[in-house]
Amino acid sequence: MSDVFDRIRDEIGKNDVLLFMKGTPVFPQCGFSAAVVDVLSQLGVKFHGINILTDGELRQGIKEFSQWPTIPQLYVKGEFVGGCDIIREMFETGELEQLMKEKGVTLAHAA
Repeated sequence: MSDVFDRIRDEIGKNDVLLFMKGTPVFPQCGFSAAVVDVLSQLGVKFHGINILTDGELRQGIKEFSQWPTIPQLYVKGEFVGGCDIIREMFETGELEQLMKEKGVTLAHAA
């Protein structure tokens, strides 16, 4: 499992905003992943998506790494933020936008 954890740490380290998801940002393959992609798109956040469906070891590894049982999982500047429900709630309250600003993530709001 340590090899998978190393891969996960590497991806988290090289991407300011990283989404472990089912499918891709262009073609999410579950409603929860699609919902988080939508939230990030509404905020105008550039992010990297990793499709866990193509790698069973990664799919299990990310759950153990974060100690969070579900996918998608959002990381911002190395910090695990949460899954779909948390991200949606943070978006609705303005917390997610505030977090992005505090972490220095550029937002390109679609006006």
